[in-house]
Amino acid sequence: MSSQPSPSLFFQTANAYQRTHAIVAAVQLDLFTAVGDGAQTVPELAERLQASERGMRILCDYLVCIGFLTKTGATYGLTQDAAAFLDRSSPSYLGGALEFLASPLLTEAFKDVAAAVRKGGTMLKDGGVMAPEHPIWVKFARAMAPAVAPQAALAAQLVVGGAKGPIRVLDVAAGHGLFGIEVARRHAEARVVALDWPGVLEVALENARKAGIEGRYETIPGSALEADLGSGYDAVLLPNILHHFDVPTCERLLGRVRAALAPRGKAFTVEFIPDEDRVSPPEVATFSMMMLGTTSGGDAYTFSELESMLRKAGFSRNELRPLPPSLQKAVISQP
Repeated sequence: MSSQPSPSLFFQTANAYQRTHAIVAAVQLDLFTAVGDGAQTVPELAERLQASERGMRILCDYLVCIGFLTKTGATYGLTQDAAAFLDRSSPSYLGGALEFLASPLLTEAFKDVAAAVRKGGTMLKDGGVMAPEHPIWVKFARAMAPAVAPQAALAAQLVVGGAKGPIRVLDVAAGHGLFGIEVARRHAEARVVALDWPGVLEVALENARKAGIEGRYETIPGSALEADLGSGYDAVLLPNILHHFDVPTCERLLGRVRAALAPRGKAFTVEFIPDEDRVSPPEVATFSMMMLGTTSGGDAYTFSELESMLRKAGFSRNELRPLPPSLQKAVISQP
């Protein structure tokens, strides 16, 4: 017997904005850190966080309902995920990523999705987040580094592999720089060249200094589509950049990458890559909505689409590699 239709999903989706603002509020108040530090009742939390007891009770109960807190009697606790990612004392803390993910510019991009659907791209001015030297990318570089660090480490293992001797690496649209930095940390003879807008490269350089590899870290300021990339690279990293562009622009960029490689060099693309049905896995496939709202022509491309672009750019061998437990995958390409 089939189940009856329910309006539950409709109301959950219509009210989903409350989830976003509730988690932002909890991080701003430092609620999860306070719970982890032993303040676990409404009066204790209200006093410590200088909030009303009514407001604290409602927020905490809401966070229980959506899966970030537990509740036993009048005592709250952290779920496993909240302890790992939202308590500031955790080495895997991700709360800072909300500075980017819930930033006014990104949320503004989804105020009129119907208009974006009609247009086929962002309603933000100047082409959205891809406008030259857009300040959102400095915020991205600072806020998202902890969230991206695991993928960067996994990708670096693929790049380094059994490499021996000096290797030269280009990190395109480096952002925080972690993908190139992780390669340099794992291979003492690797030299990395990071390309991005000048303001973003300042963040990458800070991270290179923290990692102790600044002596092997160079920069190229400018656009990946226009700047002189140089040549002779053993590896070119393309972390989370292709999804920002339409297919012709991706092919143009990949052609430039192919020209910059040494004869036996490889390109390493890291992306959200949905299955060929474009709806699974859902956490990956829904990334295309982010691109609709924030870019003029970007998308979450399937492997077959990426492989077609890569082949047109001169890469005849393309291997898809998972990066577990990350949701992203890598494509290793050779001419």
